[in-house]
Amino acid sequence: MHRLLIYSLLVGSSFAFQFPFNIPIFKSKDSALIEEAHASPRIAIIGAGAGGSSAAFWISKAKEKFGIDVEIDVYERSDYVGGRSTVVYPYNDTTLAPLELGASIFVDANKNLMRASKEFNLTLTTFEDDNSDTGIWDGQNFVLVIESGSYVKSWWATLKVLWRYGYTAPTRTKAIVQSMIDRFLGLYTPDSPRWDDISALSERLQSVSMTNQTASDFLEGNGVAPLFARELVEAATRVNYGQNVDKIHALGGAISMAASGASGVAAGNFLLFEKFLENSTAKVFLNTNVKEIRRKSGSSLWTVHTSAGSQTYKGVVLAAPFHQTDIILPSDLAELIPPQPYVPLHVTYLTTRSEHPRPEYFGLASDAQVPATILSTYEGARAGGVEPEFNSISYHGKVRKMEGAEGDAVTDPEWTVKIFSKERVSDEWLEKVFGNVGWVYRKLWQAYPVLLPTTEFPPVKLDQGFYYVNAFEPFISTMETETIASRNIVDLLLHEEFGTGICGSLLSETENATQIAAPADFVLGWDC
Repeated sequence: MHRLLIYSLLVGSSFAFQFPFNIPIFKSKDSALIEEAHASPRIAIIGAGAGGSSAAFWISKAKEKFGIDVEIDVYERSDYVGGRSTVVYPYNDTTLAPLELGASIFVDANKNLMRASKEFNLTLTTFEDDNSDTGIWDGQNFVLVIESGSYVKSWWATLKVLWRYGYTAPTRTKAIVQSMIDRFLGLYTPDSPRWDDISALSERLQSVSMTNQTASDFLEGNGVAPLFARELVEAATRVNYGQNVDKIHALGGAISMAASGASGVAAGNFLLFEKFLENSTAKVFLNTNVKEIRRKSGSSLWTVHTSAGSQTYKGVVLAAPFHQTDIILPSDLAELIPPQPYVPLHVTYLTTRSEHPRPEYFGLASDAQVPATILSTYEGARAGGVEPEFNSISYHGKVRKMEGAEGDAVTDPEWTVKIFSKERVSDEWLEKVFGNVGWVYRKLWQAYPVLLPTTEFPPVKLDQGFYYVNAFEPFISTMETETIASRNIVDLLLHEEFGTGICGSLLSETENATQIAAPADFVLGWDC
């Protein structure tokens, strides 16, 4: 997730990161105080992850198209852009290919990120042609193993899947997922609504029945065999959201299964968000904590107090999980945002000379070959067995030089491995599972919102001129949906404060109800 691009550290009393591209300002808290007086109205964006960086981009596109007189400040308490999307390098060697530490993939249906990668000329890596064996582990046994080269290696059609779960379970699940995707794609069309109530949006997207019950209950209620839901679908929810199918809501379960066309930016997905900011007119303040946001007395303006000073704004976009920010808000606004638990996820990267995990850990003969990708299910523990000690183990190929990096090629073969787990895995455990272990890197994330069944969501609009991007996360939480939530918020804010939006002043909620002809590749916000 960290920066692939090499920046220089300026020596002195300030430690300002200088990036090799032309973002108007990247400043740390010590390098400059924020001036109080500005000729133009300003919007503050708190957070430089997917939501905040794309919000700056959407505002800037409206400025360019419609001449809106507004300036943008983005505040980020970390020293990098990308939020939960950042990379690490084996052995901390930046000549080696980076490894995604957080948000790793997006899919064909994610039209904003796909369009951004194209517009910003970013090279993608696809994950459709994975040639490794894949297994599902229940803590004591492999309940399913699909070998590389199997007939149509797909969860929907592999013969082993059909043999174990029957024909109707995968076909019905696939139909449910596709129906969800089709409704979701309506958010990119000219008649997509603006919304300030996620419950109302859920009704419009016909998703209420998916958010108000667990994935297992929903699937079983729609004729999907319980074993398919509790093994195969659960393998997907555990690797994608760290949650089991009898806890996560059904929309989260369907999102977990919607992996067609999985891709990632070869040099790191964080580049998408750096590019959003590079292609905006925003001033970006890194290493800057927002401490408090107050109403400005006698006006509809807001004062944002930071570790670098304070500034007055016409609009504020909060693009970070509120309860993780420690920002002080007026009590009446803070009470509007219910506590949102997040899943603590341990991510462990390592390098090893073992091409596969050791079979002895899995109770197999020493000459058995263990799958290079291992997902997990809690179903064995439900039946009285032991819970798997990991959510997933996945080999990510050999350690290799980055394309264009100078120096000798990597000759000593080592493989990189990524592990997701509920608990920290010890060095002793790694040695037991992999034998020889070289480099190890650990990160504990508050990775995903806990997606419990619900019909109630935080408000998108907290007050006049004050909006909350992460209100969308208990509904759907992905990199892509953060960009959709921010696009919607920017449109609402610009209409409220400036009389126009991302696509001008013509689109209203009433007019949005009428179908507007558009090219098949139309993407709202990019093409309007």
